[in-house]
Amino acid sequence: MRLEKKAAKALEKANFNRYLLSAAVSKRANELAAGAEPLVQMDIKKYKFSDIAIVEIAEGRLEIREGEKS
Repeated sequence: MRLEKKAAKALEKANFNRYLLSAAVSKRANELAAGAEPLVQMDIKKYKFSDIAIVEIAEGRLEIREGEKS
């Protein structure tokens, strides 16, 4: 898996807004660290939570919406 390509696709899903993508990846990585199940088939022992979050966004498993508060 080429993470660079997945990151580029995730950035596209975030309308090329790096800040928005960063915030979404951070939030999802924290959820994964707290025990949430990954939405993609990736080994959490092999990959970083942030990498898993990027792949989830790139593959459309998570939707990023601007202006929402958590």
